[in-house]
Amino acid sequence: MPFNRRVVLRGAASALALGAAPAFAADSPDAAADRLLEQITEQMLRDYPETATGSGVDKGARAGLRSKLSDHSAAGQRAVAAHARETLNALTRLDTRGLSDGKRLDVEVVRTVYQLANEGFAFPYGDMAILNNNWSYRNSPYSVAQNLGAFFDIPSFLDSSHTIAAAEDAEAYLARMGAYAAQLDGETDRVRSDADRGAVLPDFLLDKTLRQMRAGRNGPAAGWGIVASLARRAAAANLPSRHTAEAERIASERIAPALDRQIAVLDGLRSRATSDAGAWKLPAGEAYYAWALRAGTTTTMTPDEVHQMGLDELHALHARMDPILRSIGYTEGSVGARMTALGSDPRYQFADGDPGRAEIMAFIQEKLADIRTRIPRAFNTPVRGFLEVVRISPDIEAGAPGGIGGPGTIDGKEPGHFWINLRSTGLHTKFDLADLTYHEAIPGHVWQGEYTFRQSLLRSILGFNAYSEGWALYAQQIADELGVYDDFPVGRLGYLQSLAFRACRLVVDTGLHAKRWTRQQGVDFFVRENGSNPDSVGSEVDRYCVWPGQACGYKVGHTAINRQRDRAKAELAGRYDFRDFNDAVVGSGNVPMTVLDQVIGSYIAKAKGA
Repeated sequence: MPFNRRVVLRGAASALALGAAPAFAADSPDAAADRLLEQITEQMLRDYPETATGSGVDKGARAGLRSKLSDHSAAGQRAVAAHARETLNALTRLDTRGLSDGKRLDVEVVRTVYQLANEGFAFPYGDMAILNNNWSYRNSPYSVAQNLGAFFDIPSFLDSSHTIAAAEDAEAYLARMGAYAAQLDGETDRVRSDADRGAVLPDFLLDKTLRQMRAGRNGPAAGWGIVASLARRAAAANLPSRHTAEAERIASERIAPALDRQIAVLDGLRSRATSDAGAWKLPAGEAYYAWALRAGTTTTMTPDEVHQMGLDELHALHARMDPILRSIGYTEGSVGARMTALGSDPRYQFADGDPGRAEIMAFIQEKLADIRTRIPRAFNTPVRGFLEVVRISPDIEAGAPGGIGGPGTIDGKEPGHFWINLRSTGLHTKFDLADLTYHEAIPGHVWQGEYTFRQSLLRSILGFNAYSEGWALYAQQIADELGVYDDFPVGRLGYLQSLAFRACRLVVDTGLHAKRWTRQQGVDFFVRENGSNPDSVGSEVDRYCVWPGQACGYKVGHTAINRQRDRAKAELAGRYDFRDFNDAVVGSGNVPMTVLDQVIGSYIAKAKGA
């Protein structure tokens, strides 16, 4: 169903409760489903106002959401959990007989989200994020960590997503600064209660989180990024300086004390923390990881199955890398050892410091310009690919991955972003940065995200980690199939190493959380088997410790998409078309892997003329 603002606004004005689904009996089946889905949309946006802003729909009847943030207190989380239960009950009661194929797909996708969410809310600790479009991939047994929590999210969210063009925008920004302080205090209370239930960050992550928080807390409030962002943009919009003065006051009087309280509580937990890295240490830890793996992959694969899949895929990828390495003179040692040596080759390194950072930004723009010329050979219905490339804030880059990508707003006014981590130019090489660009930007996350805007608003703001990350890996594959490495085989090594890296993730994530590996075992596996940069991969393993199961979605999703492509080729034979298949996958919107099979089945039937 294409996005229809009038329909959505009608849903915003509806006074019907979610529990009133039986009242839809007089409607046509599709109309009944639409009315329920519209109400679910509005409830989700009220629970997560950041999603409304991130999607560019915090206007009109939803303008009030622009000055709010989600409630991170225990009471706020209980309210969201109650809404999730009500929603699942309403979806269960909905009569799906007679629904059109498209509407049945919508209902099944939404039901899957709420089923997973309800299972996640059953655990009495951590952060269940699957309903939160901005950070839906980031389920965690912890409420605050080095890459999780208001201190990590909100300053960059306000800077990149909250536009300031008029006085009311600045006023809403100030209101959100106050809400940010409240989020911090709500999380602090949950950190205490989580700890009482046995969910405490590993000691090495507590130390890392505290370092980041103290670094961001240092200095007068006038110099903080959250204040500077408002000052810079308010001045550009010719707004009065009183907004900046008020931002400094809120930062000094409300945010700084809230940060201090959170730092103090985390610091106090240091004596209770251990170096145990995995979810197995938690109360019901085995059950929690089983759920997190389902949420991260939208499959029913067990940890042992995922672990073995990673080992098998890694072996197959190394077999493809070996002859390329030999062809460029790297003949001695394991594939991992040779890739380590390649990563140290000065021919493929960027300069140190700011000159290297500028070189990296120019390199990315060059690769984006090139891939745009190739896109028509892979898609019949291309989107705009509207994006800008920006550096991840130095305040948080120590806990951030090498790059992050996502689309802009539904109305097309705000671009998507490829945030690149430039804390050290050694994080990237000239043989792997192009591949990262295809993953995060075009035809990866930014590109795929724009296709979701052709869905209903609810479908566009729901995300499945395995689909979005599986697509991003498939986007890297598309780039290779379009010949981007034909004249640069070392670049193809970077692409294959990236796939092998995702295979390693299957092994390490399950190793940490199901097989009781230590952090160092995870780092060593990456370095030994994939030739990964120890500095870079240390942050990766830290991320897996906090987001169990998330890292497994990449390769599981990628393999599922390729399995469906093999199916389409076999069933369609001469009727198979590369561009049509890609359109079918990306045009379906974000779906669980269990639903992708139906999507491709419909595409095959249509291609056959059935």
